[in-house]
Amino acid sequence: MTNWPIHGTITGPIVMIGFGSIGKGTLPLIERHFNFDRSRVVVIDPDDRDRALLDERGVRYVQAAVTKENYRELLTPLLTNGEGQGFCVNLSVDTSSVALMELARELGVLYIDTVVEPWVGFYFDTSLGPDERSNYALRESMLAARRRSPGGTTAVSTCGANPGMVSWFVKQALVNIARDLGHSEPELTTREGWAALAHRLGVKGVHIAERDTQVAKTAKPRDVFVNTWSVEGFLSEGMQPAELGWGTHEKWMPANAGTHKAGCGAAIYLNQPGANTRVRSWCPTPGPQYGFLVTHNEAISISDYYTVRDGEKVVYRPTCHYAYHPADDAVLSLHELFGRAGVMQEAHHILTEKEIASGIDELGVLLYGHGKNAYWYGSQLSVEETRQIAPYQNATGLQVSSAVLAGMVWALENPNAGIVEADEMDYKRCLEVQTPYLGPVNGFYTDWTPLANRPGFFPEDIDESDPWQFRNILVR
Repeated sequence: MTNWPIHGTITGPIVMIGFGSIGKGTLPLIERHFNFDRSRVVVIDPDDRDRALLDERGVRYVQAAVTKENYRELLTPLLTNGEGQGFCVNLSVDTSSVALMELARELGVLYIDTVVEPWVGFYFDTSLGPDERSNYALRESMLAARRRSPGGTTAVSTCGANPGMVSWFVKQALVNIARDLGHSEPELTTREGWAALAHRLGVKGVHIAERDTQVAKTAKPRDVFVNTWSVEGFLSEGMQPAELGWGTHEKWMPANAGTHKAGCGAAIYLNQPGANTRVRSWCPTPGPQYGFLVTHNEAISISDYYTVRDGEKVVYRPTCHYAYHPADDAVLSLHELFGRAGVMQEAHHILTEKEIASGIDELGVLLYGHGKNAYWYGSQLSVEETRQIAPYQNATGLQVSSAVLAGMVWALENPNAGIVEADEMDYKRCLEVQTPYLGPVNGFYTDWTPLANRPGFFPEDIDESDPWQFRNILVR
């Protein structure tokens, strides 16, 4: 495609916080799809390694870390520079998403991020218990901000590939399953309507099922953590406790599971790191596979969004969790990390599109337990196609940056929606914007279950009465 559509005009300044792998990929998409005043675009990052990309575009660069102490003084003049409504694009780590979101809304500035990020130190604070270091707790802090200040200027929370895009995939998958089971095509506009549909279809749960097959041209060096996206982001979430939305069909809970005393009540956590917790799942290319149950916001928000209540009683809720098989180099990096008792490698490296020989990032949602057993729907984007359609990113990065683009478009078109999650946005409009960047977007039914082809060489603590019990999915 050469005639890329202009999706809207950003009338005020654009302030991008963070210029790592996702920031580098998002900036060209902003340039491609919005009208804006380039003289009022600012990128803030403490690391200037990619400043040349900004200099050649005439984009102002501020070399600084955004901290709890300086964020108001640093950001306020940048976000209010000149007339019009600005846009804060937060793609950073170690900055409080809630604090930045609240500041942006105070100033009447649109806002988007890809994760509910805390201030620096939160993820590795040994004074906090596992429940306090969870994504459940971080999401609840965002929901508390929404309750404190309902409505008003739009702030889109957690809108990357996952969390973000996958919530739109869940809705499209539900529509497809309903059609294929002979239900009339639903036209749903409320959370209650979507939850009732999932309940009616008998969906027991959702895996955010991903397989990254991108292969580097050179072997992973020892003592270097190699990944296809932010190493800091992956390590932070990977060392948090494994978390999952907890469905009403579950009859068993792991012995090391914990529940939350406050909040929405939609999730549990395990007293072990997510990047060292394996689950059985399925993706179209490999078929059955192991994934890591890394905590993600969407595991909680999806289970919460699709909850059906009768008064105060929960009558239906799907289980939901990430089932992530990262690129082979990242798997080796995790083995190296946990093999030395969780001591992290000091050297980190993100594979650029130039360093990758081949492969795809197959990222979708596996809805299971319904009348057609299981259905995977998602993106099968290759690094080869990524090179053709967008600069400075691999397939993994483009799935994230294009979701940021879609979220920005939605925010511009809905500027007074308050604080929203991806589950609450117009999935059709968001996918309309994003799909040109996702490669093949397909759906696949499978007869696989977690009980399929288990060799039976050893006694197993499984539930043969219901294949889709988490008891059968968790690798123990």
